Amino acid sequence: MSTLSLPSSSPPPWSFSDSDFPTFPNPDSDSDSDSLPLPHSQIPQQPDQDITNENNNGFEEEEEEEAEETSHLPPIRTTPTTQNPNPNPNPNPNEIPSSSSIPCLLHLSFNQDHGCFAAGTDHGFRIYNCDPFREIFRRDFDRGGGIGVVEMLFRCNILALVGGGPDPQYPLNKVMIWDDHQSRCIGELSFRSEVRGVQLRRDRIIVILEQKIFVYNFADLKLLHQIETIANPKGLCGVSQVSGSLVLVCPGLQKGQVRVEHYGSKRTKFIMAHDSRIACFALTQDGRLLATASTKGTLVRIFNTVDGVLLQEVRRGADRAEIYSLAFSATAQWLAVSSDKGTVHVFNLKVNTGLAGNDKPQTVSDPNLATSSTSSSLSFIRGVLPKYFSSEWSVAQFRLHEGSQYVVAFGHQKNTVVILGLDGSFYRCQFDPVTGGEMTQLEFYSFLKPEETF
Repeated sequence: MSTLSLPSSSPPPWSFSDSDFPTFPNPDSDSDSDSLPLPHSQIPQQPDQDITNENNNGFEEEEEEEAEETSHLPPIRTTPTTQNPNPNPNPNPNEIPSSSSIPCLLHLSFNQDHGCFAAGTDHGFRIYNCDPFREIFRRDFDRGGGIGVVEMLFRCNILALVGGGPDPQYPLNKVMIWDDHQSRCIGELSFRSEVRGVQLRRDRIIVILEQKIFVYNFADLKLLHQIETIANPKGLCGVSQVSGSLVLVCPGLQKGQVRVEHYGSKRTKFIMAHDSRIACFALTQDGRLLATASTKGTLVRIFNTVDGVLLQEVRRGADRAEIYSLAFSATAQWLAVSSDKGTVHVFNLKVNTGLAGNDKPQTVSDPNLATSSTSSSLSFIRGVLPKYFSSEWSVAQFRLHEGSQYVVAFGHQKNTVVILGLDGSFYRCQFDPVTGGEMTQLEFYSFLKPEETF
């Protein structure tokens, strides 16, 4: 099979020294026998599975809900960018500059270590560094250009692209493997329905459709596994990033169910996480912990992915909300949550992940942490009044514009949170792990401004 190795010279301005990058089949090859695999090709037999189900006995009741729910590339404009020397904190988080001449933002996603993020627009895509904040690179396409999904592979020059918007650059049913070193696509995966999401590892490409997930080997795009799911219009899927430990999480076949694939041990675990439909989930880097939220949006639950045991339950609020994102800190000591209510919450987690030294999460008995503020003062009558009064609440909060969509991640600086808005806003905030309360805004940028205003 013809392959293209990644070039070793003249890296793009945002390329870093990652190792063990894959090679790809050449889509320009004339050999019919070397064509790229399609999802309807023969599927290898799935490994034996140890399938068990977890019920949600003891969970707080959640109300039931009804079901809703290129062979010739166009010319490319490469725009050099410069770093904004002044953070210019925005005193009013709800005040966003005028959107005239600003492209429409279609997609936002952090890379695997949360040090960068990618933005898909109606004209192309852009890559940003988080700390220090700066736009590193952009590709603007002259014709069409809409990119609805853009996923980075750590900090290398390989991206997964899917068309989007009113004038998509690529068909909505194709995943294009883009090498910005060569300024072209070096592989593609075609499907019979629209692609809802893509997840990348150094050794795998995971493609999420409405009711199926396909797992490919990154080196040769060979199809390794396919999974059927309940309707999944958001493209929910999570994958571990620790080398040699592949854990994949996706919706199951029932409302409120999560499926966990442990590829190393060839086991499948089903967890009944909620009574309502799954709205969002997040996986730790090592794949050991899973945080889930339902369409009700009041509770977030943390599970052990190996045995499906519920480890902790925290409360975002009492009223219904749409959860947009969940994120673990690197040490799994903290969990961040964003929703349409306009508040980002940070919760203290009391689970033991086996980390050593100062990185080990503290327990609730540690007097140096603000966990006392996360439990209701009425906890002494636990079991008498409803569970609401003994719920664990967030340690720290940051208030934003209600109704806007935000995604969150923990920053590389200690006790910091990075917040990205689909309105083109970037915030870096810091929380106090001892006193908690309102977070302090450290930086604000409107990252879709024309380059001359940076």
